[in-house]
Amino acid sequence: MTNIAPIIHKTRTQLVVEALRERILSGEIKGGEPLRQSAIAEQLNVSRIPVREALVQLEAEGLVNFEPHKGATAIALSVEQVTELFQLRALIEADLLARAIPNLKPADFEEAENVLEQLESAFKQQHSIASWSELNTQFHNCLYKAANRPHTLDVVDGLNTNCDRYIRLQLLLTGGIPIAEREHRSLLSLCKQGNIPAATELLQNHILGALTAIKALVIQQLK
Repeated sequence: MTNIAPIIHKTRTQLVVEALRERILSGEIKGGEPLRQSAIAEQLNVSRIPVREALVQLEAEGLVNFEPHKGATAIALSVEQVTELFQLRALIEADLLARAIPNLKPADFEEAENVLEQLESAFKQQHSIASWSELNTQFHNCLYKAANRPHTLDVVDGLNTNCDRYIRLQLLLTGGIPIAEREHRSLLSLCKQGNIPAATELLQNHILGALTAIKALVIQQLK
């Protein structure tokens, strides 16, 4: 019998979170733009309660800021923020990868290969931009999870959520797609070889190279 995907029921709050997150990450909602609960509730045809709950969740994700007398606003692009986020990623993810490589099995490589093919396919389709960061994170996590450090992996997931819009900007506006594709393939190959020093060095360069490109882009946009 063919497997049937389970029906996932989402709460109104989840739907509002997803809608607002996508608009912020895509740049449709600009950094510093007020997020007025009544207007959002009307646009999305929900009450103000799920909107308020969604904004609180997005604040925890680093996408929304609550200011006294101003309410909620979308987080603006920040050189300081992107630098901290990507430097943390380089440190934590390199350590995770080093711990994971000795434990990686053929099934892990097969899963990583499948996700990487999906990501490479998505890169070729403009309407799939929203899935780029998610697939990128999935690919990296396929290589990290064998480290058996679930709490550290949760931290990495949080960092990647906050990096999402920066990653999209880099891929879209700095010609980062061919570089990402090449480096992902090389990283997977080095992991299969069990070459921990080369794999961790490539991973750090992969993350910090993206940081350099994004910083230049953010500085340009802030002028």
